Amino acid sequence: MSVIVFTVIILFGSYFAGLLGSLTGLGGGFIIIPLLTLLLHVDIHYAIGASLVSVIATSSGSAAAYVKEGITNIRLGMFLEIATTAGAFTGAIIAIYIPTQFIAVLFGLILIFSAIISLRQKAEQIVHQETWLSKRLKLGGSYPVNDVQVEYGVSNIAGGFFMMIFAGIISGLLGIGSGALKVIAMDGIMRIPFKVSTTTSNFMIGVTAAASAVVYLQRGYIHPGLAMPVVIGVLLGALSGSKILVQASSSKWLRWVFAIVITVLAVQMIYHGVAGKI
Repeated sequence: MSVIVFTVIILFGSYFAGLLGSLTGLGGGFIIIPLLTLLLHVDIHYAIGASLVSVIATSSGSAAAYVKEGITNIRLGMFLEIATTAGAFTGAIIAIYIPTQFIAVLFGLILIFSAIISLRQKAEQIVHQETWLSKRLKLGGSYPVNDVQVEYGVSNIAGGFFMMIFAGIISGLLGIGSGALKVIAMDGIMRIPFKVSTTTSNFMIGVTAAASAVVYLQRGYIHPGLAMPVVIGVLLGALSGSKILVQASSSKWLRWVFAIVITVLAVQMIYHGVAGKI
């Protein structure tokens, strides 16, 4: 395969990853890593390094639009970043010393878990009564729905915070920005509306990925020739996705897209990890 063909495949694949990553709050890494490892046979550590760079690009490309539209909960995102950053740095160090097959299998299991949890959320229930801690930290907010501001509260802050630590560790291990687990923490545990969860996740994942990327950069796992087309494609896809999500009136179809795509990729990653093909 020539360098041009290799780059074009990465570019188009990264665009799709950025588009779907922006819509679901996952950060794009959940497609970038299978694309590079399964299709293009890139070493998984280099794939994770490129994925982390793409996560930063996704966050930069889509978060600005969401903040402008008033959907993202900035205060909550900055509070939870304390947990994810600490976890991400820890996970990145651990990832250097464990087998690649284990990383691939863990990657697949985390994605399947994320898909199941996402589909279990039958209806969007907005918490209107805030807890004492939520009031003290002023974590509640509002977001526009059909030109009407809908207010919501935040519950189970401690549970969400500890889930974010775990999400940060997974981010450092797998290079996916841990967007899937962040959405689960905010949507499932803290009972924040799904659209707010995905946009706030996009706001957060760049900081989380940056903490992990420092370790991979120091180890030489971030290759400029690989990261450049990934960043360009993901950034363009993230910008497209942010425009779609701002106009979306329902998040139900996002859950199904999220679940179907990552389940297919998860099965492939687990199979190749168990078979020792990664």
